[in-house]
Amino acid sequence: MMMRAFAPIAALLCALALMTACQSEAETPIDRTPLPATAAPPYICGHIPLKAVELMTGVRDPLVRGRFDLTSIGGLGDGSCAIYQRNGEQLKVLLIDLTPVGSLEKIKEAIGYGASPLPEIVPGAVGHYSKDPLSEHNAAVAVLVRGKAQLSVQLEIGVEGRDNAADVAAMMKLIAPKLITDASAPAASPSVSPSVEAASPSSTKD
Repeated sequence: MMMRAFAPIAALLCALALMTACQSEAETPIDRTPLPATAAPPYICGHIPLKAVELMTGVRDPLVRGRFDLTSIGGLGDGSCAIYQRNGEQLKVLLIDLTPVGSLEKIKEAIGYGASPLPEIVPGAVGHYSKDPLSEHNAAVAVLVRGKAQLSVQLEIGVEGRDNAADVAAMMKLIAPKLITDASAPAASPSVSPSVEAASPSSTKD
């Protein structure tokens, strides 16, 4: 009889606990804090600020794989940094990739299709950023090219409720000055020497 008396109470307590858990999960506020304006340690993969990664992915203490070699490919550098969820299926949430295959034409093409142009981050570099309108996981991408160097920030699973396109653009501002090396800078056009200028017809007198 005592067990039967406690059964309804136990069921009620379980129901209340479940409702409380659901309410807590539903009421968890979205962290809309903008990414930092300047890069600061700790870094992952040597150059990527961890705080910015955690904000844009919502993943705390993520799994990280990859590295960058800024001395390879004649100093252009290459490498990648992949960030994964630590729990569950450990899905990849973010990939930052540096390759020597930059194409200004592809940047212009993406902007022509509706991507937003990036502001100047590195002198002589051009880029774009956008959110994938077909993604179910708040995916967004930013790409920056200077010469043959191409740096991309590929957010594969973003935080719902954040401005995911702004996040990838902000991350690009943090890391491009470090990862786009001087080797990618366009060569300066040769200046006209005084001797050549003096010999030109326009500089001679009758």
